[in-house]
Amino acid sequence: MIEIKKQSLSETFSIYFDKRMLKILLLGSISGFPWVLIGSSLSLWLKEDGLSRSTIGWAGLIFGVYAFNYLWAPLVDRIQIPFLTKKIGHRRAWIVLMQLIILASLVLWSLINPTENLALVITVGLLIAIASATQDITVDALRIEQIGENEGKSMAAGAAMAVVGWWSGYKLGGVIALFSAEHFQMLGFENYWQITFLILGILIILMNIGLMFIGEQNSEERKVKQALNDKIISEKLGNKNIFSNLMTWIGGTLGGPIISFFKKNGFSIAIGILGFVFLFKVGEAFLGRMSIIFYKEIGFSKSDIAIYSKTLGWITTVIFTLLGGLFVIRSGVLKAMFLAGIIMACTNLLFSVLAWSDKSELLFAIAVIFDDIAAAFATVAFVAFISLLVDRAYTATQYALLASIGTAGRTTLASSSGALVDWLNGNWGLFFILTALMVIPSLIILWLMKNKLKLSEK
Repeated sequence: MIEIKKQSLSETFSIYFDKRMLKILLLGSISGFPWVLIGSSLSLWLKEDGLSRSTIGWAGLIFGVYAFNYLWAPLVDRIQIPFLTKKIGHRRAWIVLMQLIILASLVLWSLINPTENLALVITVGLLIAIASATQDITVDALRIEQIGENEGKSMAAGAAMAVVGWWSGYKLGGVIALFSAEHFQMLGFENYWQITFLILGILIILMNIGLMFIGEQNSEERKVKQALNDKIISEKLGNKNIFSNLMTWIGGTLGGPIISFFKKNGFSIAIGILGFVFLFKVGEAFLGRMSIIFYKEIGFSKSDIAIYSKTLGWITTVIFTLLGGLFVIRSGVLKAMFLAGIIMACTNLLFSVLAWSDKSELLFAIAVIFDDIAAAFATVAFVAFISLLVDRAYTATQYALLASIGTAGRTTLASSSGALVDWLNGNWGLFFILTALMVIPSLIILWLMKNKLKLSEK
């Protein structure tokens, strides 16, 4: 049963002025930035080097790593990084290590020609994806742990700020990438994308400096809860020896979070939640994966894409994510997700209109604005939804599990987006209609289980 306690609009909005929200904003930016690298930047880099739409689409399979990061989330929860953990804390140590891997990967990209070493380019992209997906495990846990377990409204506000931060990292990183690439291209540099990757590396260094201002909560309580679960498993195994101790650790680390999730929700509702999470953003992902290729093919320049899709889109996203957060706080996460699903389907149809019209900057701007409004509402509701579901004893693992399943639908299925456009003989209008229909199954699942979800928003 979902209980919502109403409060004035000013009281609701004041939650955003909590100093913890600024820290969550930075964490979101750290999480969103790598998607610029393996998303729009990599896609356009490959496109301008003459590779096909299908190749670019299949290259997107590297995003599939995000769908499986829950597999090693328990290790991130427990294993300490030598030297770094003692110096800067468990969560921050993992983030810094992954940022260093991403930075090294950008330096390597700056030395590669994709037409000659496509396999190496994709391999480095995969390395970035693995580091980014691993980083997200810790970022999300650190973000949730900034908020008290009983602060439901602050959690919703934190979800909104995390989304604003994610899109800020993604959009502003994209603006810098596109303008830098076009600037160096106009100056006559043939390796303009390689130079751009080095510039993007500077942003990573700045983000790590900011990370040092985010504190960590005491992890003793989490360790105590995990130890209790380990003890239960150990008692069931009987005799203590090296083998039983190993099985206890594996059972508590891997099995504990999953058992806890199914026990809390019941088997049928738990399966329903997983199905909804998997399908909710599939249509949006199909559109997003091919959008920059679509913009390029209908005649928009990199500067046009930077202004309308990145800069304008970022401003729209920030505004409507904050408004979406207020909607979630006042009306509930489920209503927000139903509304977001309907808006997502409708806005995808705007891209069909754009595809069937002559090149129009006005239509381009309208489509981008409404697409970002839908994405803002959908993402903040989604993040708040799964944040409220996690058990604090397994923050990183359970959130990673739910987020990974959501990413699985967006990445594994959407990797065929380029092939679908080719199969439709480049009929972009029909492609966007199909993406609009993809949200319907998830909304049906949500409707069927809406009265049985064990959610409490106070």
